[in-house]
Amino acid sequence: MKTVSISLNSIDKVKSFVNDLTKFDEDFDLVSGRYVIDAKSIMGIFSLDLSRPISLNIHATDNMDKILEVLEPYIIK
Repeated sequence: MKTVSISLNSIDKVKSFVNDLTKFDEDFDLVSGRYVIDAKSIMGIFSLDLSRPISLNIHATDNMDKILEVLEPYIIK
């Protein structure tokens, strides 16, 4: 598992983020405070406070480089 911080500060960014994640079979969780939601759930994402960075837990073993490449626009460095 790998954890990265991401920013989803617009509706368009949330939509493209979910579309990008659905290309993968792996599991992704978004963690904001005490809430953990499925990162592929657009309704779940909108229940979070999107004005702050969110932690993304990536549950993958062999596809990590490709996943991080696709998620590059959302990752906070």
